[in-house]
Amino acid sequence: MNNITKHTTNFGTYTLVVGILLIILGIGGFFLPELMSLGVEIFFAWLLIIGGLLWAFHTFQYNAKSVMDWIKPVLLLIPGGLMLVYPLTGVAAIGLLLAVYLLLDAFGSFLLAQTIYPASGWGWMVFNGIMSLVLALLFLTGWPATSLWLVGIYISISLFFDGATLIAISTALRKAHRS
Repeated sequence: MNNITKHTTNFGTYTLVVGILLIILGIGGFFLPELMSLGVEIFFAWLLIIGGLLWAFHTFQYNAKSVMDWIKPVLLLIPGGLMLVYPLTGVAAIGLLLAVYLLLDAFGSFLLAQTIYPASGWGWMVFNGIMSLVLALLFLTGWPATSLWLVGIYISISLFFDGATLIAISTALRKAHRS
């Protein structure tokens, strides 16, 4: 089985369906960004709680008497619980984390562009850095008030482009397989 056939099999009909569903979810979230933000926040809170419970079970089973081993489960359970009780504060925290991520991404992109200059593609890294910097500043200038809709829009745009990318890859591999 050649490489194209293998990838075409892996990126079959399900990839196309998942791509379409991601686009629909992204469009829905774009028009209802507050709902998308709250959904992401609640999902993240439950991940923290489940992770905290799993760590607590592990600690209880293997080293229940060690106070130090109980720190990690507590550090997961408390923020997760607080995010469920105070969801708007949780969305603001996620907005701040996204701003920090985007700032780091911007500086990383600028450093990579400087490293590869004058090779082809360095300009795209500068462009990526500028876009990340602009997005970070959008998050920071209105924080925490703008987090409720900015987090939802950011996630929605990401889902939309993830879906579009899956559809493009699936289509390209199907065409390559036919030829």
